[in-house]
Amino acid sequence: MIDTDTLFKIQYGMYIVTSKLNDKLNGQIATTVMQVSNDPIQLSVCLSNQTYTHEMVQQSKVFGVSILNQNTPMTFIGKFGYKSGRNTDKCAEVDYEQNLTGAPLIVNHALVVLECNVVKKLNLDTHTIFVGNLLSAKKIQDGIAMTYEYYHTELKGKAPETAPTYVKKKEKNYAICL
Repeated sequence: MIDTDTLFKIQYGMYIVTSKLNDKLNGQIATTVMQVSNDPIQLSVCLSNQTYTHEMVQQSKVFGVSILNQNTPMTFIGKFGYKSGRNTDKCAEVDYEQNLTGAPLIVNHALVVLECNVVKKLNLDTHTIFVGNLLSAKKIQDGIAMTYEYYHTELKGKAPETAPTYVKKKEKNYAICL
């Protein structure tokens, strides 16, 4: 038996992962970003195979990461977390920089922005882990990074079906006694 509530004790952050493909810019909320190597410095991001950002990273082989401040409003998170970049311009009306890769580095509510070029990938059933060499890293402001636990407990945020942390609601079984 697996108590899926126990998985919420694994600590995640709240990030915006971005990419650029041709003239199109896009980004999405992600919870799984981490440093995986130090020489060279490499980061990994985990993205749902269903998202437009995944498609863009897969083809362009570049991604950016914005580490969100704990005080990021839900309306801003929702802009990157609950809409598809196939249907909307997520980078419209937000502040971003473009550096070495051209991926938009979202600076609104960011503590730090990072950019990488993809050097490896691991295909999983529903997601892909992309590993990239770190090309640039810039501090935007001081503050406390938002954790996924804070997002759930304090902001009452939900995990979309494309998130690696999404858990289907359990159906209640009712026994009929005769």
